[in-house]
Amino acid sequence: MGQKVNPVAFRTGVMVGWKSKWFASKRDFPGLLLEDKKIRDFILKHPDQRIRQKYRNAGIDKVEIERTRDEVRVTLFVARPGLIIGQKGQEVEKLQEELQNLVGRRINLKIEEVGRPELRAQLVAEDIADQLAKRASFRRTMKRAIESTMEAGARGIKIQMAGRLGGAEMARREKQIEGSIPLSTLRAKIDYGFTEARTPQGHIGVQVWINNGFYEGDDSDGYDASTSEAPKKPKKTYKR
Repeated sequence: MGQKVNPVAFRTGVMVGWKSKWFASKRDFPGLLLEDKKIRDFILKHPDQRIRQKYRNAGIDKVEIERTRDEVRVTLFVARPGLIIGQKGQEVEKLQEELQNLVGRRINLKIEEVGRPELRAQLVAEDIADQLAKRASFRRTMKRAIESTMEAGARGIKIQMAGRLGGAEMARREKQIEGSIPLSTLRAKIDYGFTEARTPQGHIGVQVWINNGFYEGDDSDGYDASTSEAPKKPKKTYKR
């Protein structure tokens, strides 16, 4: 029918955990949800342009929020944590203080390093967007991203761009796929990322899907992700 769904949202609550982990009454829920959005927007879209660019260079994959009675625990998953931590942890303390002033609660900020940024769809999308903003060829950029992701051990990758590609007068859509991307298979570990590249001709949307295999305990049924073929049924034998 053509309806499309976010692969991460499709698996949330089934194979993937929630990015915000807390419980609240019906009366308090809207305020806390808005608070979560404020925290994420402040980190990912910092009001200071210089700091925002530094955080983007650090490669923030996702922000997880967990609440207890006394504090809000914020965990940043970062490709280059040194840029956010700063010298002797001064930068992370400053960010923690700014978040506390923003929401009026005690914030416990934690930084976790992302092991393989080539396998994180959001980081791959942001890297592509940064290269497009520097006037790189979109086809060459897509090809490089696909090669580096497949070399890192991914089962498949799909990249789609939409906008005035190459400075063309008319906007269009281009995509490249390598390997298998079984979007409808819930137990497939599909990561999804989206960002916009700001070019002089206008914004270009960049979408990335990465297949990292299957969730643990789901490889035993013989399904082959590289060929996208279902396991063959055993032949029936009849005894006389």
